[in-house]
Amino acid sequence: MIRISTIFIAICMVLVAASLGLILYSVAGISGVESAIVALTALTFLILYNAVSMRLRDRTDVGGQIADLSRGTADLARQVAEFGRRLSAVEGKLASINHAGADRIQAVVGEINELGGLVKQLAVSVAGHEDILSANAAVAAPVARPESPPPSEPSVATEPPKLVVAPPPITVAAPEVPAPLRNEVQTLAAVKTAIEENRLDIYLQPMVTLPQRKVRFYEAVTRIRDEHDRVLAADDFLPFVEAAGLMGRVDHTMMLRCVQVLRRLMVRNKEVGIFCNMAAATLGSPATFAPCLDFLEANRALAPSFVIEFKQATFRNLGPTESEHLAALAQRGYRFSIDHVTDLRIEPRELADRGVRFIKVPAALLLDPKASSSSDIHPSDLSDLLGRFGIDLIAERIEGERAVVDLLDFDVRFGQGFLFAPPRPLRPEGSPAADGAGKAPESNGGVKAPAADAPAIEPSLRATGNAALARRAAGPN
Repeated sequence: MIRISTIFIAICMVLVAASLGLILYSVAGISGVESAIVALTALTFLILYNAVSMRLRDRTDVGGQIADLSRGTADLARQVAEFGRRLSAVEGKLASINHAGADRIQAVVGEINELGGLVKQLAVSVAGHEDILSANAAVAAPVARPESPPPSEPSVATEPPKLVVAPPPITVAAPEVPAPLRNEVQTLAAVKTAIEENRLDIYLQPMVTLPQRKVRFYEAVTRIRDEHDRVLAADDFLPFVEAAGLMGRVDHTMMLRCVQVLRRLMVRNKEVGIFCNMAAATLGSPATFAPCLDFLEANRALAPSFVIEFKQATFRNLGPTESEHLAALAQRGYRFSIDHVTDLRIEPRELADRGVRFIKVPAALLLDPKASSSSDIHPSDLSDLLGRFGIDLIAERIEGERAVVDLLDFDVRFGQGFLFAPPRPLRPEGSPAADGAGKAPESNGGVKAPAADAPAIEPSLRATGNAALARRAAGPN
């Protein structure tokens, strides 16, 4: 479609040519034919000039467009090259990931094969043990049978020997069996009576920092007094308590007294804490755990200073119920400790995720050279490994100064044992003082002795520490 500007230019050229012809005809006196020829010639030149100028202008425009197109093509080529480079980088990363995944899969397959080999070895060893046991049983059977013929050899008759052989086992077995049974029944009855009459005592043993030996925590230990005021240690009565199903009641009573002691301790020192033991039976029973959880919920303000302690076997045998109860305690801000450690096969990440912040390891186990060969880590590196996950290592059952020096090389921060102080009894207000507290002063008339409550423990610890320092100064015995 012809543009309006082109039509306007054409009209102007015709008018210019016609005007030129009229001027030549009227002014110059040229004839009409000659003026018409001149006008046509002028019109032709104008048309040619316009066509050439338009062609040059179009060529310039086309050159500019071609230059723009070439620049766009170059930009597109650069973008394509950049996309190609990025695509190659992504392909390289995918190849490396696939290679790493293949290596991991091969490693997992190798571990599975090793586990399969171990399982086969275990099956072979179990089968060998079963064969040995069956062989021992087969050997024991003929050994037990020839014992019956000797009494039959002296007598020829068949019936008298049977009458002679039968009575001896009855007379020998009768006095042996009832004696331990009678003792167990008596101990069980005494333990039940002591729990019902609330003759549960709490003993406190300090945990000190190393090497400063400053008291940082106390561990609460349970003791029971019988009707004759004889003290029974935990190892003596706990089996009977668990058999009688009274473990939850004992743990609840201990938590109550530990909270009372902790409140009295925090009056003097806000940084002190207390360790309270909880049995696996209490943790695994919803009926016995519910009152303990309610009590701890009511005292959750003391959670940063109240540490609940479990055995290593309890953590290794956690079921769904125990894990749920443990999570409920951790949700309320309580921290956990592990004691009764028998080996150093410890997974610190898993324990830290469950809320464990302390692990108590016997000093003899840490210093035993055989322990490093049977564990995944050397005992000297155990404290650093646990520290990376926020777990403090406590060396317990320390009984000599040489053990303290060796443990300092292992970077152990806390210690517990008879070297620092033994478990000391805690008496309520108005009760007779604990052993070692001294008699009542004469100014009191000997009527009332001072109560050995929790805040009065630290002076006795300082006295024990001074005695230990005196022994060190005196040299070895």
